[in-house]
Amino acid sequence: MTETTATGAWPALRLDEWTDTRDTLHMWLQIIGKIRLQHAPLLNHWWQVTLYVTARGLTTSAIPCGSRILEIEFDFCDHELRMRTSDGGARRISLEPKSVAEFYAQTVTALGELGVEVRIQASPNEVVTAIPFAEDEVHASYDAAAANLFWRQLVQADLVLTRFRSHFVGKCSPVHFFWGAMDLACTRFSGRGAPVHPGGAPNCADWVMVEGYSRELSSCGFWPGGGEEGGFYSYAYPAPEGFADRPVGPAQAHYSAELGEFVLPYEAVRTAADPDAALMEFLQSTYEAAASLGTWDRSALESDPARWDQQN
Repeated sequence: MTETTATGAWPALRLDEWTDTRDTLHMWLQIIGKIRLQHAPLLNHWWQVTLYVTARGLTTSAIPCGSRILEIEFDFCDHELRMRTSDGGARRISLEPKSVAEFYAQTVTALGELGVEVRIQASPNEVVTAIPFAEDEVHASYDAAAANLFWRQLVQADLVLTRFRSHFVGKCSPVHFFWGAMDLACTRFSGRGAPVHPGGAPNCADWVMVEGYSRELSSCGFWPGGGEEGGFYSYAYPAPEGFADRPVGPAQAHYSAELGEFVLPYEAVRTAADPDAALMEFLQSTYEAAASLGTWDRSALESDPARWDQQN
């Protein structure tokens, strides 16, 4: 990767500078996410499978594992995969250029040494070409600087998404990272049911999408695709009439008929005079498009997160 620097909190990272690393990391993330899926009981909308942004990278958080707890974290500062169990066990794997097959084998071995058996569907989901992990010698890149910059992008997105989430008191997801599509997301719900989702994601059973989209929602997030440096998105399911034509901000935001969602290039946020405000404008205006046109009970679902600030 060409050396990329950032002058502020929002780092620059061109997609064409780290595509190979991104695609390899995506497969590594899927392996770890599937291990969480194997052990954690089902939560609505698959919330039990996600990862979370940390001060070092991305973590599974606590995974129930028999009478113990397992946690796996990608550390994008020291570039290690760290596995810890509640009985004091620990293993580390270096994050460095290696194939998906090697990473998978090392992970299975390390967890086996901790007494954790890996029994996952060992091929990726939501990608067009699904090479089984144990056979994937195609994806074998790891640019440490790029991985760190990507994590720093996630940190900034997580901070703003968390503030955005605080204005909603209805049912709402955590700010969490879905390894299937490799995106950081936050989803608000109206409280009503939704039509059965038709599915159609590549190498992903339709019933997976049926569970994910079983309630009316407005979802937003960040993914390392689109634009020159990744992009933010916002969509509604089901999309209310007039949603695509609703004016939203900032000026660089637009509706993509191909994707069925509003999009905002990451670089438009990064280069804004106030990046946080630009992103918040996008999140709020696209949510309002879904909630207002969809006749959500906004007075019951929204509140001021500073409502108790004046209390002693």
